[in-house]
Amino acid sequence: MIKNDIYLKDIDRISQLNYDWSKIDGHSFLIIGATGMIGSCLIDLLMYRNKRMEAQITIYAMGRSKERLAERFSAYELDPMLEFIEGDIVNPISENIKVDYIIHGASNTHPKSYANDPIGTIITNISGIENVLRHAIESSAKRCLFLSTVEIYGENRGDIDGFTENYCGYIDCNTLRAGYPEGKRVSESLCQAYIEKYDIDVVIPRIARTFGPTMLLNDSKASSQFILNAVHEKDIVLKSDGNQFYSYAYVFDIVSSLLFLLIYGEKGEAYNIASDQYNIHLKEFAEKIAKSANKKVIYDLPDEDEAKGFSKANTAVMSSEKVAKLGWESCFNLDEAINHTIEILKTEIDSHDSFK
Repeated sequence: MIKNDIYLKDIDRISQLNYDWSKIDGHSFLIIGATGMIGSCLIDLLMYRNKRMEAQITIYAMGRSKERLAERFSAYELDPMLEFIEGDIVNPISENIKVDYIIHGASNTHPKSYANDPIGTIITNISGIENVLRHAIESSAKRCLFLSTVEIYGENRGDIDGFTENYCGYIDCNTLRAGYPEGKRVSESLCQAYIEKYDIDVVIPRIARTFGPTMLLNDSKASSQFILNAVHEKDIVLKSDGNQFYSYAYVFDIVSSLLFLLIYGEKGEAYNIASDQYNIHLKEFAEKIAKSANKKVIYDLPDEDEAKGFSKANTAVMSSEKVAKLGWESCFNLDEAINHTIEILKTEIDSHDSFK
């Protein structure tokens, strides 16, 4: 767990939400993509409940490197409620792992990966979700969450203000960059096929562009680069005119939404995970981060590899009406989320550097 008071307070805020925690506590989880931004935050929250609420949640944390798992979750060393599973999701999951809930969040999720590993980006999505769905059948899991993305909507055709769950925008499939959104689209279709044929329980959160203190320090997404520059007290570099209009989300809100959908989501449904207060132009987002760090925004064109991985969508705002009607809402305002992210990362990086 990140050793920071702000981080712990954010965890506690989520843990105190008025959810039916009986559907979470005392259950078992397989979390795939455990060291990623969302997976690691979710595991910290569940382990926090184990420690503070005696929740008796069993967690199987799956990632490609056992060393990386052990390093990220060193705070829980020897804790019997957390077990590390080393494995690549493109391979079948061990039949010995039987859980109540499967949360599949393993995927290349930033532009350099799309450009440098385009085949892996596609295969991880398609083969990965098939292995998850097969395992859900074989292990009789109660529910599976497949973490999808705003990017499945592609470009707004100009006929809608915010993407609703039944909207289908435009994606040029004959590009290198298309592998990520198209991989997610077909993965969602595979979920529906398995639901129809095998009657398994799958819910699909479609997640807005996410930021937060559990971000990987090599994340090449624009928002992550803005935040890292602020943490290191550098000017914020914007590699476009910044007129892109996007939905963003704080990682703790994403984690709260995943638990909410495990409890209250409807089988087979997709839900946009977003909040209107997080709909913002890229240059305004950069300016907020710069202001928080007392720095300025400067403009610089991307290099060729970076440009290949950038999204072409200029307007990608999600309607949150469906999930709001179900009862979920954001717990953190945008300025609070930005400030918390920067302050937590400053503490973590300074602490890491002091031990070098």
